[in-house]
Amino acid sequence: MDLSLRITEIFYSLQGETNTVGLPTVFIRLTGCPLRCSYCDTAYAFTGGEKQTLQNIIQKVKSYSTTYVTVTGGEPLAQPACNALMVELLNAGYQVSLETSGALDVSGVDSRVVKVMDLKTPSSAEMQRNLYTNVEYLNAHDQVKFVIADDADYQWSKQQLTEHALTQRCQVLFSPVMGVMSPTALADKILADQLPVRFQIQLHKYLWDDVRGK
Repeated sequence: MDLSLRITEIFYSLQGETNTVGLPTVFIRLTGCPLRCSYCDTAYAFTGGEKQTLQNIIQKVKSYSTTYVTVTGGEPLAQPACNALMVELLNAGYQVSLETSGALDVSGVDSRVVKVMDLKTPSSAEMQRNLYTNVEYLNAHDQVKFVIADDADYQWSKQQLTEHALTQRCQVLFSPVMGVMSPTALADKILADQLPVRFQIQLHKYLWDDVRGK
């Protein structure tokens, strides 16, 4: 029997974040998440969705002309067949990234996958869910993301850079909470402290606001 996953949506858009920002990408949004972050912008993916086989998902991906695929959520790793899906995509020649909360074990993720892993900041209200053992499984092509709402988040994020030697392991992304933290203020802080991190904004929100499927 084919493995299946509960899918909220599959859509084609420009990558709005990470180090492939701006590149045409297919997004596979899995349903369900055990976290409830204060700044979550995809609460519609917590429930519902439609069961689809891996074969059907991959056929949908193939209908778009791109080599980039992002598996996101919700929290994709909450569904056990997520890893099998990513392996199938990799074996089909796609460049696959995984957007994960950092609260679930990433040790079983294929090393070819680009893991984009959050470390939840204090304002998220889910900081206690950070699974710090995941840091050991980060590769040079992976990325750790900090979503920052205020100066307390920023100072905490700086501390994590040092405590976990993150910039020596992988790329680090600092992103402002849209509509809460001024992007200019965060950029100024990064420059003033000369941090070796990548500043990012959510490009898709500037282009399409909160339109789903974009």
